[in-house]
Amino acid sequence: MPLVRASMPLGIIVRKTPGVTRWAAWAWKVVAVLPGAGPADWRELRREGEAVEYHAATLTLELWSSDTEAYQVALASRVPGVVVLLREDIDHAAKMPWKPTVVTASPYEGQDYADSGDGLIERVPMPPGLVAWVAEFIAAHHVEEPFVKRKRDNIRIDLVEDGKGDPRIRQSSDVYRAPNSHGGNV
Repeated sequence: MPLVRASMPLGIIVRKTPGVTRWAAWAWKVVAVLPGAGPADWRELRREGEAVEYHAATLTLELWSSDTEAYQVALASRVPGVVVLLREDIDHAAKMPWKPTVVTASPYEGQDYADSGDGLIERVPMPPGLVAWVAEFIAAHHVEEPFVKRKRDNIRIDLVEDGKGDPRIRQSSDVYRAPNSHGGNV
């Protein structure tokens, strides 16, 4: 079956609030996504006191027919969501310290990013229209894989192996043998 891909632009909404410790002046959190959003570069959307929400960027969410099982897991969760990754922007002339880099509907891929600890990883609820779009993609492209039980090999595991290595090769020593006092093997 050929690999099928669908994509949709998603606006990444980031909220900046005052930090609660002396080590972090600001707290950053991805709070929402906007399906079908146009391009943006940290455009201010809303301000409440010192809290500011930005349309930080627009990334492309790609769905692949090979990953429909992962998307099913995402939709089956109590609150279906996408995972957004923000990496630290190392460009000192950048407006903001974070750069949105990845958005995925696969919780497996999201877990891989979380395990790496690379950047700020947030799981954001999917809007209802995005849930419907992902569900439609799954319905059109999911192929149920039958479970195939692995069969055991016919290898004999009750045989005793005397030493390691190839017995045809003469060896003065073997890393698995203890040397005797004369420098040879026991």
